[in-house]
Amino acid sequence: MLESFFARFAIIFSAATLRYVVFAGVVYLLFYVWKKRDWIGMKIQQKFPNREHIKREVLYSMLTFLVFAFIGGGVFLLRNAGYTKIYSDFNEYSVGYFIFSVLVFIVAHDTYFYWTHRLMHHKKIYKYVHLVHHQSTNPTPWASFAFHPLEAVVEIGILPIIVFAMPVHPFAILAWVLYMTFMNVLGHSGFEFYPAGFTKGAITKWHNTSTHHNMHHRLVNCNYGLYFNVWDMIMRTNHEKYHDSFEAVRQNYNSKKVETEPDATTDLQTA
Repeated sequence: MLESFFARFAIIFSAATLRYVVFAGVVYLLFYVWKKRDWIGMKIQQKFPNREHIKREVLYSMLTFLVFAFIGGGVFLLRNAGYTKIYSDFNEYSVGYFIFSVLVFIVAHDTYFYWTHRLMHHKKIYKYVHLVHHQSTNPTPWASFAFHPLEAVVEIGILPIIVFAMPVHPFAILAWVLYMTFMNVLGHSGFEFYPAGFTKGAITKWHNTSTHHNMHHRLVNCNYGLYFNVWDMIMRTNHEKYHDSFEAVRQNYNSKKVETEPDATTDLQTA
């Protein structure tokens, strides 16, 4: 049993690291190296973080993947023992159910993230756990999984909840993992990709933007959502200047100014 666990642990850790390097690496190379000057107008904060900033983000991300691999290995053992609702035969449920399960996974994760994220900002927890992630006041794509190990446990907690609560195919889990990785990297990219007016569109306003999460990193007590802007709107936790900040970035699209100083200091000790 231990041999199976460690084999699965190694596979999950390697796969998570590979996804991270590919997703975050491509965005970093495009926007922070190759097209840095051409696309500076899309940069939310005009300054670029230094190397120590990036090294810290990568180090904590590697610790996060160790935690993810440990939990994932445990889920694998529980599946083999018949305790989860993971099914292998794709024909056991319809294609429609498969699509439905992926959507439920994403929506459930968004809700789970919002409320656990709010918990991470409690004054008795923040400075001991979530502060690690908020050290990236000007995040790069490498910050997408830069969590304290205890927060990493909370982050991956949605996986065992889902596999115990509903039938789900491994490919549905994979679809969620890829979507989650892409959206995490996008939200931490430091660049805004959506067009002007996106945050006030009848449909698009319900979706989050890079500006939304970037403001959370910089200002701390606002904009807690992950994929969607539903809970922030319901709970009125969007920053009052979110829409203005988004439009300001879009208006700055043609700017070519490049700065390379380290992050501006921000008081991170209170939440």
